[in-house]
Amino acid sequence: MSPKILLVRLGALGDIVHALPVAAALRERYPDAQIDWLVDARHASLLDVVPVISRRVVVDSRRWGTALGALRSLRRERYDAAVDLQGLVKSAAFARMSGAARVIGFARAHLREKMAAGFYSEACDPGDGRHVIDKNLSVLGLFGIAERRRQFPIAVPESAACEPVIERVQRDGLRGYALINPGAAWPTKRWPPERFGEIASLLSALDRLLPVVLWGPGEQAIAIGVVEASGGTAMVAPQTGIGDLLALARGARLMLSGDTGPLHLAAAVGAPVVALFGPTDPARNGPWDASDVSLSRFADCVCHYERRCRRTRGCIEDVTVEDVRAAIDRRLATAKPHA
Repeated sequence: MSPKILLVRLGALGDIVHALPVAAALRERYPDAQIDWLVDARHASLLDVVPVISRRVVVDSRRWGTALGALRSLRRERYDAAVDLQGLVKSAAFARMSGAARVIGFARAHLREKMAAGFYSEACDPGDGRHVIDKNLSVLGLFGIAERRRQFPIAVPESAACEPVIERVQRDGLRGYALINPGAAWPTKRWPPERFGEIASLLSALDRLLPVVLWGPGEQAIAIGVVEASGGTAMVAPQTGIGDLLALARGARLMLSGDTGPLHLAAAVGAPVVALFGPTDPARNGPWDASDVSLSRFADCVCHYERRCRRTRGCIEDVTVEDVRAAIDRRLATAKPHA
């Protein structure tokens, strides 16, 4: 009989991307299994393009009154196993309250909130693997799955958001386009917009690429600032959802971004990446393709994994335009030719 498995990873967007290889491996091992995913409403749309998932169970973490309905839905399924890939008390509690026969999480030393360990019936030790993808894949051992492949089962949709970008590339006789993502939820992850603008003008002049500046809710002014700093060589991307962003990333010659969800989505569909890291560790959270380039100031940072900087100037600002330009040269030199 095929098992019923619940994966619990509520958010954030990049963290859900990093958990997708677990779902892919479970589907490969159990082709007929029911594999459901408990996810926060803000990030649920990503799972719409993940065909290995049987069903999304959506909860709004900003309105916890929705939790009761989600729990009733979970308990009706009588899961064989619930796997907490988040390591928080709330995610572990959801896994336990699902009523699953097995409640699986990480060993206490590897949890963000140690009290979560009390909700598990089984725990796995990720060992010395540093990247969060490998940490997530360690749970597969409890299902008797030895292989640990980093595979991202994403069905990239067609998107009208690509049309104005392609039209401008063709109109101006360019080699393609590069995506620039200047926004981030944490101020400590943001590189100055004027520097992104300088890089955009260089991408246009030296590489004959159209710089396309991405933006999310509340970030349009930042994107416009980057375009202005580029001397008008860049363009502001159309408003994008998850599917649009994936489609744009699939066709991009380059993605330049800080440590935020769009970076990891682009990496998952194979876009060449140059990533900028301040308070977070690229060895744990960064791009996993050996050809991608991460510029990090993590070693010098005094506010690891904190949203607000303790200094007057964020460590990510120590990354210079010259550093980024050199990284772009290295990454473009190893990128596979576009079809």
